[in-house]
Amino acid sequence: MKIYLDACCLNRLTDDQTQLRIRREAEAVEQILRQTRDGEIQWISSEALTEEIDRNPAVERRLENAALLALASESLEVDDSIADRAAKLHIAGYGAYDALHLACAEAAQVDVLLTTDDRFIRRATRQDGRPFVAVLNRYPGARRSCHEQPRHNDGRTIRTPRFGCPPPGTRH
Repeated sequence: MKIYLDACCLNRLTDDQTQLRIRREAEAVEQILRQTRDGEIQWISSEALTEEIDRNPAVERRLENAALLALASESLEVDDSIADRAAKLHIAGYGAYDALHLACAEAAQVDVLLTTDDRFIRRATRQDGRPFVAVLNRYPGARRSCHEQPRHNDGRTIRTPRFGCPPPGTRH
């Protein structure tokens, strides 16, 4: 399986772990990184991810995330076709880095782009800019499952586990 992690996923590892959702998402990211080290998952990174990490004003977070990039199987350079696609996605309403990450994930033909950014997920779920890659806060193979299952556009339930789930009865 080929995945793309955005900076939000990596940042989860150094976020305040007192919140259940954040702690579960961090645990899931740690699991993904273990599976990457074990060769079970192929993590595709990009020049855009490196740039976003380098712009982080929190020095400790920046250094820790930069060190994690060494686990990536491959890192894409942003070429003209990726930049053009990112510009179209940005016009469709994605943030600049979200658009770049999505364009890179599409170019790498990953199975899923993982993020903890709910706004990014909502935009992609609405098919804004017609993304060619699923943008999710879960991945097939996650150990945790959620009481709320995502749905296809036609309403059918997607039967894959989701990480970052709050306990039943709480709000996202």
